[in-house]
Amino acid sequence: MSDNSLAEEGMPAVEDFAALLDESYGASDSLEGTVIKGTVINIENDLAIIDVGLKSEGRIPLKEFAAPGQDADLKIGDTVEVFLERIENSAGEAVLSRDKARREEAWEKLEVAFDKNERVDGIIFGRVKGGFTVDLSGAVAFLPGSQVDVRPVRDIGPLRGIPQPFQILKMDRRRGNIVVSRRAVLEESRAEARSELIGTLEEGQTLEGVVKNITDYGAFVDLGGVDGLLHVTDIAWRRVNHPSEALTIGETVKVQVIRLNKDTQRISLGMKQLEEDPWESLEAKYPVGAKFTGRVTNITDYGAFVELEAGVEGLVHVSEMSWTKKNVHPGKIVSTSQEVEVMVLEVDQARRRISLGLKQCMDNPWDSFAQTTPVGTEIEGVVKNITEFGLFVGLENDVDGMVHMSDIDWNQPGEQAIQAYKKGDTVKAKVLDIDVEKERVSLGIKQLSEDPFAGAAELKKGAVVTCTVSKIQDAGLDVEIGEGVVGFIRKGELSRDRAEQRPDRFAVGDKIDAKITAIDSKTRKVTLSIKAREVAEEKEAVAQYGSSDAGASLGDILGAAMRKASEDGDAGPDDKTEG
Repeated sequence: MSDNSLAEEGMPAVEDFAALLDESYGASDSLEGTVIKGTVINIENDLAIIDVGLKSEGRIPLKEFAAPGQDADLKIGDTVEVFLERIENSAGEAVLSRDKARREEAWEKLEVAFDKNERVDGIIFGRVKGGFTVDLSGAVAFLPGSQVDVRPVRDIGPLRGIPQPFQILKMDRRRGNIVVSRRAVLEESRAEARSELIGTLEEGQTLEGVVKNITDYGAFVDLGGVDGLLHVTDIAWRRVNHPSEALTIGETVKVQVIRLNKDTQRISLGMKQLEEDPWESLEAKYPVGAKFTGRVTNITDYGAFVELEAGVEGLVHVSEMSWTKKNVHPGKIVSTSQEVEVMVLEVDQARRRISLGLKQCMDNPWDSFAQTTPVGTEIEGVVKNITEFGLFVGLENDVDGMVHMSDIDWNQPGEQAIQAYKKGDTVKAKVLDIDVEKERVSLGIKQLSEDPFAGAAELKKGAVVTCTVSKIQDAGLDVEIGEGVVGFIRKGELSRDRAEQRPDRFAVGDKIDAKITAIDSKTRKVTLSIKAREVAEEKEAVAQYGSSDAGASLGDILGAAMRKASEDGDAGPDDKTEG
């Protein structure tokens, strides 16, 4: 049949078929890369067969029609939107994608929401480096770990698979990047709820809340959209070293608003304020001087804290821990959790302080020492320490006594006398004084013997005494007067005659007569003079034998005096010849 005959019968010519075919394919080509509608005509295994009005159908996996973590809700006859990637592949089928269709649709809506700064709904479905993936109705966004919540979240499991709002922080369609934040939504919602809730709060109000987080200094309690801080010191009247000792995360607690700043929106909470303050009327309950048993709760460098009852602690200062152990760390006397007996020393209810004493519940060794070892008792002890001012001697019951260096020796200076002792030496001493209040015992070593200078009390200035040379020095002579009394004759006082003022003309043991010129009780020395004795004797001789009328010479007078002295047997060791 010719083309003309076909045309006559109403059929299009061959050229018209070609034109129609080209038009059909041209229209189809323009659909590639766009979202079109199709109908589900069959479901085979895990594939959906979609008719989109082209020469052939396309196949799409069922999972592309399902939300993350859910099954596809699809049946034959449903109309769906799909993305046409290619009209025909090597198998002669249309290449379709539901994911890309949803993505294209989602991007358009997300761009509008981003421009208007509106929240979008999404589902967290996966984890990637640095954060998580979120399905925004087909578009995949990145949720940084820092943007999940207002505080770090250890377990994100409960948040996965749940539709929830997000804020778009950044998006780039060309690169296909979207960054979202859940934290921004929470902060905005919390700010609104916080402002509304804080407006209804008042100081002194009692509320219930849930412990949301615990730190070293307290716990954060959720009051229903707003958090308040429960400081560790406001958890209980008793000592709480760490909030975890009294609270657990997720626990419901009753709290009181104790401070509220509506400008900064800070809420301070307290639990102990809902209980009776144990410090009320404490003075009557714990009178000064009464003894109680308590538990050591904390030990510091300056003492130990003892709990008398829940919420009531007192301090045992280190100075009140032991009668005898000084400069010792409290941890060497008591230990944490130890039960101890203490005495109430002072109660300051206004400052909420109780001073306690540990040693007051023990026998005072200083009292015992004063009773058993009165002043004047001779004792024996071991030198425990040597200082610049004396010796410390250990006595019974850990009592220490001190021998001041001035009480070591009668005749030697303290600095010289103390050098004869060393730690560990056993010494004898006499108790000189006991001060129980100041916890001091004064001892003396030299007091074990009589004071040799006591004999000097019978001596008088101007008296002539017989003394014995004990030491010869360039400056003069050391002499002894009686037993233990030390004297000194200076070189210039050895004779009237300058030629005879030589110490070397005397020998140790010589007995000489000299006149006392000074008695010094501080230095415990007597100063004497032979010269002064000779001058006094001369005056006396002149007075007895000389007369201006007799015309006698000085030699005659002295000769007569010396003869008289020789006859009486009173001549001194220097009188070798008669004049």
